[in-house]
Amino acid sequence: MSKLTALAVSIAILGGVWAYLALNPLASIALVWVGFIAWGCYFHTGGDAAALQKTIAGMSYGAVIAGIALYLVSSGLLGALGVLAAPVIIAVTVFFLVIVAGCNLLSVVPANVYGYAATAGLALTAGTAGNATATDLTNPVLLVIISVVLGALFGAASGKLAGALGK
Repeated sequence: MSKLTALAVSIAILGGVWAYLALNPLASIALVWVGFIAWGCYFHTGGDAAALQKTIAGMSYGAVIAGIALYLVSSGLLGALGVLAAPVIIAVTVFFLVIVAGCNLLSVVPANVYGYAATAGLALTAGTAGNATATDLTNPVLLVIISVVLGALFGAASGKLAGALGK
């Protein structure tokens, strides 16, 4: 079997397993779409052990920075800026997505951005922006981080399975 076919088969099989788990028994703790973003990020980052670490670290870091932005926007701390409050908060927090790229674990800026965007997107569409400091699974940061870890692990598993199938 060609390497491409092996990868397609492994991702199809494990993608179905991931979708089943995230949409059924893990539905309250995992987001199928965030897991797939992390899975793609794992391969985009190199598909090896370092990629697994950088995907999890970068996307989780991005989620935390988005949580800070969500908290600041929701708290009204910069409310005196009026309509400029959210854009200023976003500008400042996204600066931190890039400036940390000198740190090896956070050097994949797209991973940092994926985590930020997934967290902000979830919070804004689910109406949970004000939950960024909650200590339960209503916190979009926690949901994204759990989904990132699981999705990246599925990515690594699909790479290993593809390697076995392609031999």
